[in-house]
Amino acid sequence: MKALCWEGVGKLGVQEVPDPTVQGPGDVIVRVRASSVCGSDLHLINGYLPAMREGDILGHEFMGEVVEVGPGVDRHKVGDRVVVGSVLACGGCWYCRTGQYSLCDNSNPQPNFTETLWGHAPAGIIGYSHAAGGFAGSHAEYVRVPFADVGAFPVPEGVPDDAVVFASDAMPTGWMAADFCDLRGGEVVAVWGAGGVGQMAARSAQLLGAERVVVIDRLPDRLRVAADRLGVETIDYSQVDVLAALREMTGGRGPDACVEAVGMEAHDVGPTYAYDRVKQAVRLQTDRPTAVRQAIMACRKGGTVSIVGVFGGFVDKFPLGAAMNKALVLRMGQMHAQRYIPMLLRRLADGEIDPGYLSTHPLPLSEGVRGYEMFEKKQDGCLRAVLHPAA
Repeated sequence: MKALCWEGVGKLGVQEVPDPTVQGPGDVIVRVRASSVCGSDLHLINGYLPAMREGDILGHEFMGEVVEVGPGVDRHKVGDRVVVGSVLACGGCWYCRTGQYSLCDNSNPQPNFTETLWGHAPAGIIGYSHAAGGFAGSHAEYVRVPFADVGAFPVPEGVPDDAVVFASDAMPTGWMAADFCDLRGGEVVAVWGAGGVGQMAARSAQLLGAERVVVIDRLPDRLRVAADRLGVETIDYSQVDVLAALREMTGGRGPDACVEAVGMEAHDVGPTYAYDRVKQAVRLQTDRPTAVRQAIMACRKGGTVSIVGVFGGFVDKFPLGAAMNKALVLRMGQMHAQRYIPMLLRRLADGEIDPGYLSTHPLPLSEGVRGYEMFEKKQDGCLRAVLHPAA
C-alpha cells in the first residue's frame, strides 16, 4: 500500500509499504477514507519530538471502513464506517476505568523513553513516534487499530467523512479544553490559536455556557473564519497588546478561563519570541511557551488555564509566581478520546457542532507533502488538509 512517511527532519515522501495485519485479538484493519493533517504532526516532522525513525507513517486523525476484524472484536464488523480516537486505550486499567484514557497503562508498548523523560509513560498514540508506541499512522491506504472495541466508534448516518474525521482528535481535544475550564455559565473564555483545535475549543466553550469567547491568532483568514462561523470575538496579536486588549474587554478583570491550543512551536512578535527561538534552536529549551505565558498572565485571579497544545520537554521563563500568587488552576493533557467521542458524535449528528468547514483542502494521499506544506506555511487559507487515500 501507499503511505506518507517521515524521511528525516523536515522531509516527507509517499512510499510503498507493507499492508498492516491483525496482530492481536482486539485489532481491526481500517481502510482509510479521510485522514487530516494536524499541527502536532509538525512537531514530529520538524524534529522537536526526537523519537521518529525513517519510514514511520504519519497521521493520527482519521476515519474509514472496517475491512478485517480480530477474533476478540465484538462491537465492529466488516463494512462498518468508523471514526477512531487517536489516543489508544485498553479500557481495563485503573486509568481507563476512571475515564482518564490518555493515561492508559497498557496501550504504549514502548514506555522507556517517556518514563525516563516524564516519570511515567502515558498512552500510545497512532502515528505519533516511538515515544507514543511506534504505531503506524493513518496517512495510508490502511491502518491497524488496536483496542478497537474501546477506541473505534460507528459514524452516524448522514454525517460526511470530511466532518466526522475531526471527531477523531480536534473535536474531543477542543471539548476537553473547554471542559477543563469548569464553566458554569456566563464566563469569558480566551482561546489562543485559531486552528482546528482552537476553533473546536471555542465552539465547545459556547455550548458549555460561556457568554463571550475571544480567539487570539495572527492570521486574518483564520480569525475571519472563527468570527464568521462561530460568532466569537477576535484579537490579532501581531497588531495589538494581547494582555491590554483582554483587560479592556473584561473591565480590567481578565478572562475567567484561558485555553492554550498552540503548543511547543508557538509564534509571537518581539524580543521574547526571538529569545525563545534561539533557546529552542540550540536546545537550551525544547518548547516555546509563548502562548502559555500569555494565558497565565492574562487570566483573572482564581481563574483556570487549560493547556491542550502539545509540549514535549522543558521550557524557560515559566511564570510560576504568577500562577501561584493569582491562585490559578492549571489543567492540561492529551485528550481522553473515548470519554468524549460518543457524546460529540451525537452533537455532530444533531447539528450542534459542524466541523466540516475545517476541511479547506481535501487532497489525494499522493499530494500529502503539498498538503503539509500549505498547512505549515498557512498558504491559501488552509485550516486543514484532509487526505483521501482512496482518491
